Amino acid sequence: MSLTTTILMLIGGWLAVAAAMLWGVLRIRSPTPSSAFADSRRENRKTGPASRHRALTGAFSPTQ
Repeated sequence: MSLTTTILMLIGGWLAVAAAMLWGVLRIRSPTPSSAFADSRRENRKTGPASRHRALTGAFSPTQ
């Protein structure tokens, strides 16, 4: 291989690694739809004696 080809391949490899690292960082920092859905379900969950009673007696409806 010529020196020019070697240098271009090294630069291309460096750019590929930099792009992969940037993609990984951006992917970790942005919330995914599934985690956002889980957070909203966690916030809307009702706990306590009344919700347990509705669950046990079958009087639970999705609108409550």
